[in-house]
Amino acid sequence: MSARTKARKRALDILFQSDVRGEELATMLAVEAKRAASEPARESSWLYAREIVDGVIDNSDAIDEQITTYAKDWSLARMPAVDRALLRIGAWEILYNDDVPTAVAIDEAVELAKEFSTDESSAFVHGVLARIARSS
Repeated sequence: MSARTKARKRALDILFQSDVRGEELATMLAVEAKRAASEPARESSWLYAREIVDGVIDNSDAIDEQITTYAKDWSLARMPAVDRALLRIGAWEILYNDDVPTAVAIDEAVELAKEFSTDESSAFVHGVLARIARSS
């Protein structure tokens, strides 16, 4: 598994925990940063995970607007928390990270949805991210 895939999993964990616990994303990021400092072997995945989460924090309104626009009759509140987190990660990569090809961002989000969410989630995540990609 690549360092970026591991980083996406870490970012997913941070976003999910923040959402489920109702805590500020920046607070959860600080907790994870403290933990990461004691795990130098995982530094390569931590750096990109932090970049993702910082990017989601910095662009949260625009990212959520894109997701809401292209989720077709699904509000953010109605989505499973894992799907919300994956869509935010994928949307950030598509819209704000030129180093990641759009197809890779979508594929990684879909694979994580298959692993961590409902049976229907991978198709949902794919559809929303593909529409965001076409619009950007």
